[in-house]
Amino acid sequence: QVQLVESGGGLVQPGGSLRLSCAGSGMSFRLYVMGWYRQAPEKERELVATITTSGGVKYGESMEERFTISRDNNENRIYLQMNSLKPEDTAVYYCNARLSTRDWWGQGTQVTVAS
Repeated sequence: QVQLVESGGGLVQPGGSLRLSCAGSGMSFRLYVMGWYRQAPEKERELVATITTSGGVKYGESMEERFTISRDNNENRIYLQMNSLKPEDTAVYYCNARLSTRDWWGQGTQVTVAS
């Protein structure tokens, strides 16, 4: 079965950077559209970025300015480079895999931006 495991979250000061990683298993990774979503306390889950099988990217509103999504099909991983982090970026970040109309989710990794 599809499994997604995120890593790389943690506590970072405002203005700092983090790189999240998501490892996929139990899947033909290169066939899936992959993405990152986030959910802050008492808010709805929102799109951060997605990357298609051919490397096309889409970002959520205002995300492209500081975030970069990438994928390595040889390693079955996607990454999210986050720069110039702000307190409002504090959230649980989830990895998503999509194939046709089906979605799979990782367990999430906490990112906290605070001084």
